[in-house]
Amino acid sequence: MQSGLYVVGTPIGNLADMSPRAIEILQNVDLVAAEDTRVFAKLAKHFNIKTKVVACHEHNEREVVDSLIEKINQGMAIATVSDAGMPGISDPGFRIVRAAREAGVDVFMVPGPTAAISALVLSGFPTDRFTFCGFFDEKKVREDNKIRHTIIYYESPNRVMNTIKILASVMPERKIAIVREITKIYEETIIGYPADLVNIDAPRGEIVIVVAPAPDRKMSDSEISEIVNDIVANSTKSAAAELAARSGISKKEAYKKLVKKS
Repeated sequence: MQSGLYVVGTPIGNLADMSPRAIEILQNVDLVAAEDTRVFAKLAKHFNIKTKVVACHEHNEREVVDSLIEKINQGMAIATVSDAGMPGISDPGFRIVRAAREAGVDVFMVPGPTAAISALVLSGFPTDRFTFCGFFDEKKVREDNKIRHTIIYYESPNRVMNTIKILASVMPERKIAIVREITKIYEETIIGYPADLVNIDAPRGEIVIVVAPAPDRKMSDSEISEIVNDIVANSTKSAAAELAARSGISKKEAYKKLVKKS
């Protein structure tokens, strides 16, 4: 095989989604850098992949990458894989690709499924513009609400119900799609306004949350007043920031409304 780095996408749940090219590459490279060697071992056994494997994960990626690039410079062909899906998408992978680019070695793409994009399509929400924000972060959600087009989050099943409650508070006017177990037996997509979903049975498995774009219309004065009444306990400065994030108006306008309210 030609020396270089091969970025290989693997299934996100259904082994039948493994491409013939991905199998061929993993069987024929000199080395596979895997996020978790135990997870890859199951994949390797199923597809009769006997290539030598080394661990390359978030805790050792910085140390391992230089060694891998050196091996490629010596003529080796190395593949990088994550536990599922495309490497580098909220998974290890981008550092080794960046290092390979900086070192001037060849990088080849062997595409596969990606949970974020699959969930986006399943949601039926607009796909012309979207932002992937990785794992949901409560501290950043009000800032995220300034993104007026489609938003995609990853979430864990033990936190998802609390996340829905937060979205009901911060983005009440935006529909969400809770997409779980993509490509697996229990694949499911639940769509609705977050306030309508706060009492559903807690979804299990691998979860992606897709948030629809904000409505085109501006909130009415009465709707903004409801938000004002909800946040007046905060300091004026922090309340203004929250009002701006939740209503879509500018911080300056929000500040004026709060001062007028007080």
